[in-house]
Amino acid sequence: MADADDVRRLALSLPHVVEIDSEGFDFRVGNKGFVWSYPERRPGRPRVIRTDVAVLFVGDEAEKQALLLGEPALFFTTPAYDGLPLVMLRLPAVSVDRLTELVVDAWRMRAPESLALSLPADGDQRPADHHGDHDQAHQ
Repeated sequence: MADADDVRRLALSLPHVVEIDSEGFDFRVGNKGFVWSYPERRPGRPRVIRTDVAVLFVGDEAEKQALLLGEPALFFTTPAYDGLPLVMLRLPAVSVDRLTELVVDAWRMRAPESLALSLPADGDQRPADHHGDHDQAHQ
């Protein structure tokens, strides 16, 4: 079971990630969002920021459909996200290991190529401790 604190810890452990001030969480690399809190919208009601649901960048429609069909207990979408390479992830339903894989993959797809190549591509996708890089991104 994962939560918003796990998302924050994982995202901030990646190189050159910036957290955008928001009601929930919102992380970017190279000015491109890769994981953020789900802004739930229901007709006639104010928007609600759901920190128990993460919106993840997935790259393309094929990957999106594979996740939605292959793991419906974890992933969902809404009509507002039709045609966009984004899925919603139910954080209480996902393991921290799986969340790590998903956040790192989203980061890789949004990071500038030279930066994305700086992370090892072997089976161990756990981010290294890059607090120095993160601090530089804020200067």
